Amino acid sequence: MTDHRGKILLVDDDKFFLKVLSDAFRDAGFEVVTAPDGLAGVQAFSEHLPDAVISDLVMPRMGGVSTCLEISRLAGDRDPVIVLLTSMFQGAPHEHQEPEMGAKVHIPKSTKPLDIVIIVEQLLDRKRRGAGAA
Repeated sequence: MTDHRGKILLVDDDKFFLKVLSDAFRDAGFEVVTAPDGLAGVQAFSEHLPDAVISDLVMPRMGGVSTCLEISRLAGDRDPVIVLLTSMFQGAPHEHQEPEMGAKVHIPKSTKPLDIVIIVEQLLDRKRRGAGAA
């Protein structure tokens, strides 16, 4: 199937989690690009221009907040969906009106990979509908 549902950039230093999340997005029909830390994530964003970025919060070399802020700056008007995964809070995924710590959406890292995929699909669908209505 060559008709991808979108391109996702996953940034996380946890290799196992990265694999599990990559598999979940690929199974849902997304093209997946991965990066092992924030610096590599920013570079991968520039090269691949994904529709959504999902970044871990705590990583070596460049943390999630700096990564998300830098990607937002580089993206300019493209405005990709940026999600921050964090184990610092529990509870439901939370969406902010204005980006907080570089991302409008914060998802607990304990969230099941399939649920993360569903949340990102909904965000991308809403963004596409919003862009079409403008």
